[in-house]
Amino acid sequence: MHAERDDHAAMPDDAVKSFRRPDEVVRLPKLTARLVELDELTLAYEVVEPGWRWSEHVRPRVGGDWCQVRHVGVILSGRIGIVLSDGTERVYGPEDVFDVPPGHDGYTIGDEPCVQLTWAGNRPFFASFLIGSQSRVLATLLFTDIVDSTALAARLGDVRWRELLSGHFHGTRAELERYGGREVTTTGDGLLATFDSPGQALRCAAAIRRVASRDGLGIRAGVHVGEVELVGRDVRGVTVHEAQRIMAAAGEDEILVSEFTRALAAASGLVFEDRGTHTLKGLEGEWRLAALAEESQLA
Repeated sequence: MHAERDDHAAMPDDAVKSFRRPDEVVRLPKLTARLVELDELTLAYEVVEPGWRWSEHVRPRVGGDWCQVRHVGVILSGRIGIVLSDGTERVYGPEDVFDVPPGHDGYTIGDEPCVQLTWAGNRPFFASFLIGSQSRVLATLLFTDIVDSTALAARLGDVRWRELLSGHFHGTRAELERYGGREVTTTGDGLLATFDSPGQALRCAAAIRRVASRDGLGIRAGVHVGEVELVGRDVRGVTVHEAQRIMAAAGEDEILVSEFTRALAAASGLVFEDRGTHTLKGLEGEWRLAALAEESQLA
């Protein structure tokens, strides 16, 4: 299984963008997408052929049980079905606007291709087909977690807690999109995401903290830079465990970083407060950690 990238599809640098002259074309089994870049936004015009199913035609390349990318768009013609990881099923047809969360399977319905325009989730989804399915890279990792979530869920009750958690993830994913993060997976009431730089990750973490605070939630976050192994859409390696332990050491509304990450992020104008040395569960030696200061330049 492979993806074909049409480099000749780049359009001239002018004020008008068109899917007739896309920046990139990605061809996958039973799916063709024409991509157009508009500053920080990637739009995709997708034609999904009859018989296509994510679990059959995409999962062998990216791995995992479910598609972990959020998709937002509108159906132009044809129909597509969605099965969420909790068993919920949805069907979208012409002119239906959809917002499909991570953790789903998708498939075309009927004998007509499904044509759709999407504007969220395109970068993380299609980028995975333009790089090797398994490689080692230097990455910035962000872990987040809601503080005292068990007690809060017990106090609110299941229905109210699910509503609050759903709203939290919705706001978090909007900030990931804004700061160029790629969601890897959810971790109960938190998530793991990757970024191209620690500055992006820290600004995103601060934005997530602000969004959570407005909803009456306290979060902790950890940002760490290191080498990871890319396996489909997953990230693996000791760096992932280190980042999770750094996050676990944070207090409510605290964003902790490793010493190496602090040194890299200092060039972005961010300010940190030393938190001394820590022994992190399962990791050797002592780790010097620092917290992102409230007065940091986060715009």
